[in-house]
Amino acid sequence: MQSTAAPLRLVTTAASFEADFKARLHWAADTDAAIEQRVADILADVQRRGDAAVLEYTRRFDHLAVASMQALELGQAELKAAFEAIPDAQRAALVAAARRIRSYHEAQKKAGGESWCYRDEDGSLLGQKVTPIDRVGVYVPGGKAAYPSSVLMNVIPAHVAGVGEIIMVVPTPHGEKNLLVLAAAHLAGVARAFTIGGAQAVAALAYGTETVPRVDKITGPGNAYVASAKRRVFGQVGIDMIAGPSEILVLADGSTPPDWVAMDLFSQAEHDELAQSILLCPDAAYIDRVQAEIDRLLPTMPRAAIIAKSLNDRGALIHTRSMEEACELSNRIAPEHLEVSSTDPHRWEPLLRHAGAIFLGAFTSESLGDYCAGPNHVLPTSGTARFSGPLGVYDFQKRSSLIEVSEAGAQKLGTIAAELAYGEGLQAHAQAAELRLKR
Repeated sequence: MQSTAAPLRLVTTAASFEADFKARLHWAADTDAAIEQRVADILADVQRRGDAAVLEYTRRFDHLAVASMQALELGQAELKAAFEAIPDAQRAALVAAARRIRSYHEAQKKAGGESWCYRDEDGSLLGQKVTPIDRVGVYVPGGKAAYPSSVLMNVIPAHVAGVGEIIMVVPTPHGEKNLLVLAAAHLAGVARAFTIGGAQAVAALAYGTETVPRVDKITGPGNAYVASAKRRVFGQVGIDMIAGPSEILVLADGSTPPDWVAMDLFSQAEHDELAQSILLCPDAAYIDRVQAEIDRLLPTMPRAAIIAKSLNDRGALIHTRSMEEACELSNRIAPEHLEVSSTDPHRWEPLLRHAGAIFLGAFTSESLGDYCAGPNHVLPTSGTARFSGPLGVYDFQKRSSLIEVSEAGAQKLGTIAAELAYGEGLQAHAQAAELRLKR
């Protein structure tokens, strides 16, 4: 049966717009109690039994039975062999993407990821020491989905930050390995890699086992079990974010070929049925043309059924009064990916405050950002761009304050600190400062 897609049509001047808009945006990240309990049990079991528990869950969930954890570890020789075995075109594309991702994150580190200090008028030194995390775990989806781009986007910024050891976990259901993922791991510089996944892999990274080293932070996407496990181990280790369904918002002035925009909406809708694709445009006739292209192009898509379900259930084509109003609505949505498909994107960019990544101009498809533009494709979803941003070098660093108070500085600061400490009823604090005052 042929799929059809008719994203919800909304007009901002309609009396029901506000209610319809909110209803379309709503996504309930309902937590399945059964999943939560199962994840809690797996985490506790791995923490208690280590390798034995990981082997058991790998056999049960990934249908991969091996005698020891050593059989689940990918050696450097195997990763290198995969890199050499993939087609030349794929290898060249990986190398080119890796080069651009590294270059961008090196610039990011230089701009805000280095230590700094200064001395005040009393000669006291104040500053910040930036140091890399010692060991990081990167979760890479396997099975139906295989994302070598996720390997590059997680591992390369960690390397640029100076992380000492990067551990990759990737499930291989039925023992089926994706050569492109392994090749990306070799190119990016993964130290150790294990063919394990799910909550058990997160647990192994968070707590450590006899074979899997305990890490300090876990990054990378995964299914509901992985997301739940990451949430539960947070505090024991750091995590990057809890990602929801993928999102794209296209802000269009009507100047871009409508088939380009239709395909850009498809590019996120094809991820899964819960993905969200929205078009904001002040030109009603142009919106009609985009819908016509959706109708024409959808039958040509291998993932047409998924795209159709996503667009029908969560997609929207919104006619706005103006581009200014479209920008206001975009800020309310705070999308993961925001395309400014306009002849003058820099006119609108200053009005846009909340987005994971902003793609300026008609030639800047979101898909270029996913693979090779350079900036990270791990982005905040579900409106969290209101308060968070892309994965970056800074996620693999930590900061320590530097304070060196001179004798002269101690006289001034000691008086201030003592006054405030007495006000809080903390006499030892006050006296520790006063002991350093000249009598």
